[in-house]
Amino acid sequence: MKAENLKILKEHKINVPDFDVIKWEDKDKKIDTNKYNGKYAIRSSSNLEDGDKNSFAGQFDTYLNVGKRDIESKVNSCFNSINNSNVEIYLRENNISKDNLKIDVIIQKMVNSEISGVLFTSNPNGLLNEVVITVGKGLGSGVVEDKVDTTTYYYNTTDNVYYYEGKIDLLNKDTIDKLIEIQSKIKDIFGNYLDIEFAIENNEIYILQTRPITTINDRNLLILDNSNIVESYPGVSLPLTISFVKFVYTGVFKGVAYRVLKNRKILEKYDSNLNNMVGSSNGRIYYKISNWYTIIKFLPMSKKIIPVWQEMLGVKNKSYDKEKVEIPLISKIKTYFNCIYEITHVTKNMDMLNNRFIEINKYFYDHYREDMSIIEVIKLYNKIKEDVLALWDITLVNDMYSFIYTGLLKHRFKKKNLSEDLVNEYISGISNIESLKPIKSLITIAYNKDNLSKEEFNKELDKYIELYGDRNLEELKLESETFRTNRKLLIDKINEYCLDKDKLKELYENINKGKSPLNIKEDFITKFIVKRAMTGIKNREISRLNRSRIYGMVRSMFLTIAKRLYEDNRINNINDIYYLEIEEIFYYEKYDLKKLIETRKNNYLIFNELPNYSRLIFTGNEFDKYHKSVNSVKKNISKDKLIGIPCSSGIVEGYALVVEDIKNIKNVKDKILITKMTDPGWVFLLATCKGVISEKGSLLSHTAIISREIKVPSIVGVDEVTNIIKTNDYIRMNANTGEIEILERGK
Repeated sequence: MKAENLKILKEHKINVPDFDVIKWEDKDKKIDTNKYNGKYAIRSSSNLEDGDKNSFAGQFDTYLNVGKRDIESKVNSCFNSINNSNVEIYLRENNISKDNLKIDVIIQKMVNSEISGVLFTSNPNGLLNEVVITVGKGLGSGVVEDKVDTTTYYYNTTDNVYYYEGKIDLLNKDTIDKLIEIQSKIKDIFGNYLDIEFAIENNEIYILQTRPITTINDRNLLILDNSNIVESYPGVSLPLTISFVKFVYTGVFKGVAYRVLKNRKILEKYDSNLNNMVGSSNGRIYYKISNWYTIIKFLPMSKKIIPVWQEMLGVKNKSYDKEKVEIPLISKIKTYFNCIYEITHVTKNMDMLNNRFIEINKYFYDHYREDMSIIEVIKLYNKIKEDVLALWDITLVNDMYSFIYTGLLKHRFKKKNLSEDLVNEYISGISNIESLKPIKSLITIAYNKDNLSKEEFNKELDKYIELYGDRNLEELKLESETFRTNRKLLIDKINEYCLDKDKLKELYENINKGKSPLNIKEDFITKFIVKRAMTGIKNREISRLNRSRIYGMVRSMFLTIAKRLYEDNRINNINDIYYLEIEEIFYYEKYDLKKLIETRKNNYLIFNELPNYSRLIFTGNEFDKYHKSVNSVKKNISKDKLIGIPCSSGIVEGYALVVEDIKNIKNVKDKILITKMTDPGWVFLLATCKGVISEKGSLLSHTAIISREIKVPSIVGVDEVTNIIKTNDYIRMNANTGEIEILERGK
């Protein structure tokens, strides 16, 4: 097997050291050693090794640095290793007849390697889009036999980023890139899942052998994709948030699936999908995208709907399993009528939800007290949970309603040959954005601050916190501070706006002046589509603001439980509650909470160092990475021009500010923000910056809409922008076309 693979590699011009093969049939023939000069590796190549069932790994003899005089004896030793006791045992345990076993011997020119290693084209633990490279100094035997310190590199082939675990960074980026390119070529020859041995001498990579990885089963894949969920949950989220998000998505999707099918029996067959709409890995929250496709396939004309859904959610990898869901024909026919009913009643149902939410919100603040017992809080939590989930699934129907009509509107305007930026501006102006109210109110308070008495100012703060206290940066992470949990954050933000009176006046005047209508001729069909798109987007923004309020209620309840647990000496710090899951909190007497929290904190030290992958492909259940150490490595890309999706028109130049940790950003005035993603709370930063560019996002992302409303140029969907643009680079962004240019590198 090894010998045959080496021949094939050589034929495909892969860099393999020169070699000869002595066949089993020729084992008794004399070897002409005169043609060999230097040092050689002598290794066995069995006809039964590296197969689907048996690997024979390490069973046969291998000899390195063999000189000319010893070649023949070592070749004979390799042939004779068929009689080794360990081979006899292996044959017996695997029920293999020795009569079927043959050995060829490879005589291969030694590579005087500075670094040797093994590359797995997919992580054998079951992460398919991760290449694993383990290397050490010297010969490969030192690496395989753990005789030298090794460094392991983990390379995500979707995002082309990697990190390493080990004491020393042994491979530079160019070498990593070359290895990735070589393994890709070898995969084209032998298949996807390979174990490749290599050596590096004088910066030249030699492939020593390749064999299949037999432990990977890719029949049932689990794909985690962060698409637009990363806007709500950027970076690492703590266990309480993750457990709550999983619960919410399960409840909401079960509700919307029932609206479509109206059949509990069919839904029971897809319980495993509905219970797993989101997942997590390394503290990051992802869509379990394959399950989403399964549920979307319940819908009539799902083949037409899926591309619309992919575009609006920013799903970049458009491939998916085309297998149909199993629904009886009569039920499939009924889904058409059910969907028509839900779509035609979505506005009425959203009005019902919005009114019902006002009642739920009032009920909560009428009954919530900071001195409640844990039992009382749990009772209130269950009440709010049931009331919210009873109707909240309609928001998903409304999202699809908004996506469809916004897509139709864009398509209709394109047929009229209208420019992209004009279409975007029109769409941004067709609704009264509910979630713009917090920033308008905040700017108004800041503008009037000097004319308010201390008592009046505090009343304005109280009123603001009552209405919008749950809206802030990363507001859907329960561990995030909000204006409600920390009043000082609100005062600091107002004072920040007041630092530049001219800018504040400009903002105040801008939010209070009416918009000039666009001169676009609207026929009957256009008016019909506009009205529905307007209603859908308006209700979408109302539900997003109400969603932040729901998270505010949940945050308040769990902080109250945390105070009781702290008083009972079950946790060391109130904020430690965020390292626990909901079930662990509700049944706290079953757990050693302090020990559990300590373990989680140590794990999260590592999670914080790992790259934020956009997609992970598992062969089974998702898992976390538990490393002793991680040294993140960023790509060094030298592109000067980039392009993305234009969302809010305008052309500006300015100094870039790369936002890696939003909590450490204090002043963004006149900066162009560069970020992987944004969340609704970013509205407070966007008010004073020059522009915003993000790796994630779509036309209907929250920040895109807000940036259009307050006239801040924005471009989204710019691949790798946080790696390419650095803080203090002077850049020009053309948000009419989506083009970005680096004019001068920062110093």
